[in-house]
Amino acid sequence: MSTFTQAHLAAIEEAIAGGYLEVRYDDKVVKYQSMSDLMKARNLIASSLAAATAPAVRIDYPAVVRDYE
Repeated sequence: MSTFTQAHLAAIEEAIAGGYLEVRYDDKVVKYQSMSDLMKARNLIASSLAAATAPAVRIDYPAVVRDYE
């Protein structure tokens, strides 16, 4: 599995803004079938980047001690 970068997201967003179905980044060219496919790819990359940068969630449970005598 490849790791997405901010450059990948920028390339896709530039193609969407320009109305292009072809995206170029590094030495690769990807041709999408439709704008819908392009936007799905953008959403996948954006969510992957967001998940990679999201802080870990910490859950603390309170400890309850009862003194029964």
